[in-house]
Amino acid sequence: MTFCTDWRAVPRSCWGAAVALGNFDGVHRGHVHLLQSLKMARPGCRLGVLTFEPHPRSFFRPQDPPFRLMRPEVRAAALKEQGVSCIVQAEFDEAFSHLGAEAFVRDVLIEGLHVAHVACGADFAFGHRREGDVTFLEQLLVEHGVGVSIVPQLADVAGPVSSSRIRRLLQEGYPEKAAELLGRNWAITGEVVQGDQRGRLLGFPTANIALKEHLEPARGVYAVRVQMPDGRLVPGVANLGRRPTINDGRESRLEAHLFDVDEDLYGQILGVELVALLRDEKRFSSLDELKAHIAADAAQARQVLGKTGG
Repeated sequence: MTFCTDWRAVPRSCWGAAVALGNFDGVHRGHVHLLQSLKMARPGCRLGVLTFEPHPRSFFRPQDPPFRLMRPEVRAAALKEQGVSCIVQAEFDEAFSHLGAEAFVRDVLIEGLHVAHVACGADFAFGHRREGDVTFLEQLLVEHGVGVSIVPQLADVAGPVSSSRIRRLLQEGYPEKAAELLGRNWAITGEVVQGDQRGRLLGFPTANIALKEHLEPARGVYAVRVQMPDGRLVPGVANLGRRPTINDGRESRLEAHLFDVDEDLYGQILGVELVALLRDEKRFSSLDELKAHIAADAAQARQVLGKTGG
């Protein structure tokens, strides 16, 4: 797969690709539907994606709390799994934000990527102040001899499959419903960092991962599966929140206890899949009470994961 962060320097091997446009946060079933529609429209072309980093929402509203479903490198890996062979991750900075709609088509798509075909959702907007819509996009591209596919959103009985809907389900504590829209369990991916060793003292050592740009889902205890660097998928239980019993409270963190694993995980990148919310975050009267509940949580997580193939 070719990965490029400068749309002005796209390698020739990616010229003439069929390119999907969008943020692709989550690479959910709706995104897969878009990519499959593009494959069918131009089966002989390399499949490409033009996406943006940072997410335009982060650029325009930096005061918003973190909302990302996945890190950029995880997004790239997920797109590769869908057959994408060229990813152009354009830097969304001040200059890019002021690029007009006509200039975006001419400079980026035609002269930068040399696209053969373009696909996007019906609500795709582009250019300074989102001045360009899909009608304008199609008009300009057709003038340059480029094919266009405007793909209707994939939907189910509850509505369109979208990143915002998935975020809402996670924040409401329904990771299993979010997984249905994603096509897989949602995972928080990050480096294992040094904690305060309190979990080890309680008999349940944990791998601590900062949320950083990830969306903060509902706080509580989850049954999880952990993607190890070597490809193993290990069952476990995780606390996600501010640890009210020990008065930490500064910021939410993810602390995952991996069942039957005794390894040094510091510095390794793990993907912690949230399978089911077992209970909400709760303050306990003592560390002994907390320890008893952790043991009960672990037992419940094993039972839940056993039923779901964990």
